[in-house]
Formats: sequence, structure tokens, C-alpha cells
Amino acid sequence: MSRQRSERTRAGVRPFALPALRHPTVSTLLADHRTLLADLLDGLGSPLHVVLPEVFEENAGRLRQAFAEAGADADILFAKKANKADCYVTSAAALGVGVDVASAPELVKALAGGVPGRRIGISGPEKDDGLLTLAVQHGCLVAIDSIGELRRLARTARLAGRQAAVLLRSRTAGQSSSRFGLSADERRAAVGLCGELAGHIALRGFSFHLNGYSPAERATAANEMIEHCLDARRRGSPSAELVNIGGGLPVRYVELRLWNEFLAQNDPAHYHAAKDFKDFYPYGGQPAAEAVRAIMAHPVGGGESLSAKANRYGIRFVVEPGRALLDQAGFTLFRVQQVDDRRESDGYAIVTVAGSSFSLSEQWFNSDYLPDPLLMSAQPVADELFPACVAGSTCLESDMVTWRKIGFPRPVHRGDHLVYLNTAGYQMDSNESPFHDAPLPSKVVLRLGDGLGGEPGGAGAPPRWRLDGIR
Repeated sequence: MSRQRSERTRAGVRPFALPALRHPTVSTLLADHRTLLADLLDGLGSPLHVVLPEVFEENAGRLRQAFAEAGADADILFAKKANKADCYVTSAAALGVGVDVASAPELVKALAGGVPGRRIGISGPEKDDGLLTLAVQHGCLVAIDSIGELRRLARTARLAGRQAAVLLRSRTAGQSSSRFGLSADERRAAVGLCGELAGHIALRGFSFHLNGYSPAERATAANEMIEHCLDARRRGSPSAELVNIGGGLPVRYVELRLWNEFLAQNDPAHYHAAKDFKDFYPYGGQPAAEAVRAIMAHPVGGGESLSAKANRYGIRFVVEPGRALLDQAGFTLFRVQQVDDRRESDGYAIVTVAGSSFSLSEQWFNSDYLPDPLLMSAQPVADELFPACVAGSTCLESDMVTWRKIGFPRPVHRGDHLVYLNTAGYQMDSNESPFHDAPLPSKVVLRLGDGLGGEPGGAGAPPRWRLDGIR
């Protein structure tokens, strides 16, 4: 690190404000029901995850509307891996939304939550025999990753006296080195094998794995899969009518203007120990519904849009959003355990919370969760910028909940609460473990309005809460 950068770190730099966007339900909870949130945190322990199924349900409706407005026929499958809470699966079942799973326990939870097998997709590479057996028994749609897996699935279906519904996961033209999916030669061989095994295998279409959030790249890959469906039909698989475009629908966490300003000013001096992150989630990205419209409207030849081509050939889409369905559908509370005020020596404080970065999983991607946490304090209001990063309470040097120095609007004290917004998607529970023999954090289901199935509630009614998994 250069001398200039070291001096800037010691002297401190003014933290960049990156406030998180808030759904109206979240704003109401934080403005009108702080006492309830504080009581729940005190009673159930820190950290505490608050999950909001009514926001999940709203997101599902918004995505359905986006596909309909784009003239596309699409089945939505909630990517179960994005959050382990049972309440989201229950909401999906009530709405007729499917679930994408990649393990036998996830499949069992989806079925137990009321989602029928015909609305469940099975993804993941080289699935074990137990998962394949359950998938066949319940009529799930299985994405096949290799010739060997296809043969194992056919054997499982034959022993069960059933026919398994299959998607062939294929590498796109731009992803020849991906560890997922079939190469072009393998795909052609697999289509032929599906014809030979037609008594036990029904080829329903194709899927692909794609990193990133580019609508153009996703549309281009989907167009390749449409061509694969047409080829499979010519080769004797008339039921090849599905194209699974995966997930990868972006979520906007912060205002786009602030995000662009942050990227222009970002520097290791803004982080504890001058941490130099190379990549971030695009927190100012395009909203998911806009991305859907962009994907479906993308031209794929002769000026024809992707959705128009799909309609012309009778192709239906499958989409597997996780983060997009969970946008604003949950947040995480931490209790402040200690404040080490290093402003005189280092220019910022270290706030230690009860909990760890395992409950904010962006560290898994060697990155930082960038939206500012909110400070809930019982202390008198003091108009004083208080720069601090946030640490977990484990014995790991790397256990930083937020490496970035946050400009809190007043000094942080022991016993205060920090609120991390919009953590339901891939953040709150992807990496949690009972490290130091600590119990896994609780999830509280909160509802403000009328719930599905005529649950009581409405304007002015107090929030109703329960522990997730308990009805």
C-alpha cells in the first residue's frame, strides 16, 4: 500500500452515503413498530431475520405482469436456495408459483409447503439417486447435466414404471468452458438418447447456466435454446417446448445515481484495513421487471423479438428468480455488543455486533454488502457523523459484517440496534452455521396487511408475527 493511501487511512476519509431503498411495508415497520422489532430482537436473540411474505407475493405478481405485458408465456419457479424460510414456499404454493430445488431436503420442503411436483424444477449438477427417485415419483421437471445422469434418471424411471420429464442443460456458444451442462456434441447425443428412451424419458426442452445480469446475453442464450427445441422436434421429440432462462434477474438496492457516484469514488481507504475488493453485486442495477421486458423484447433475428419468436414456435419459458422474488422481502437486525472508538488513531470506530458475517453472506463472494445499515438507538439524538465499520463477535480476523466505513448520523452505543435492509435474497442464511456453538438465528414472519387465504389484518391493524415454520 502506498504511503499516500496509508496516510489517508490513518487520517480517515469521509464515508460515502449509500442508503438502501425501502419498500413501503418496510418503512412502516421501521417508523411505526420499532418497539415491536426491539422486543423481538431482545426476546429471540441477535441476529434476527425478519421475513415478509406479503412483499414476496407482490414481487411474484409484478414478474407475472412483466411477462404478460411482453407477450410471453412463462412459468415462475422460486429458486429455493436463495432463502431457507418456509413462509416463501407457502406463499408460492398459494399463488401457483413453482419452486426450483437442487437437493432432496429442498424438494421435501417444497412438497411439504404445498407445491405440487409438476410445479417443481430440479436443477444442480449430477444429482444423487435419492433426489432423482423423489423427482420421478412426484413428476418433477429434471434438468439433466450429463449423459451419465440421463441414463441414471431413465433407469430410475423404468424401475418406478414412470416417465420422467427432462430439460437438457446445454452450454451456450459463449460458455464452452463452463463446468455445467452438455457440450454441443453431448447435447446432440442426449437428444438421440431421449428418443431411444422415450418410454421412460420425455424431453420437454432445454436450459442453460449463465453468470451475470445482462438481458442481451440471456436473450441470446434463450434464442439458442429455442433452436435446440426446434432441432429436437425434427429428431422425434415433439414435446420439446420449454426454454428455461434461469435466474439472474437483477435487483436495485440503492439509487442508480448514488451507485454510479460510489463506483467513481470507491477506494480501499473507505474500508477497514484498506480492504481492496475487486467486484461487487450491481446494487444500482435494473429492476427485475424491466429486465424481463428487455430480455423478451431483445431482437433475435430479422427484427423479431425473443417473445415473438417463442410464440411463433409454441415455446414457453421457465424462469427461476430467487433474489428478484425476495427483493425487499426481509431484513436483518443486529444488537450492538461493543464499540471500539478508534477515531483519534484510525479515523473510525469498530462496532461489534452480537452475531457474525455468516448472516450476511456477501463475504462468500469475496465482496462486501454495500447498502448502509440503519442505526436504531435509544440514546438522545446527536447530530454528529460517526464513521465506523461493523465486525462480528467471533474470533476470526476476517469476520467483518461491513468492511466499509459507514457514516452513522450519531455515535453508536452498546445496546443499539443495526438494521440491514433487503437481506432476504442470498444474504441472511446462505452461509449460517453454529460456529462457536451459537444457535442459528431465528426468522420471524411479519405481516401488515391481509394475508393469503383471508387472514385477518388490514390498514391500521398491528403487525402479526410468528416464528417461521410454525403455523
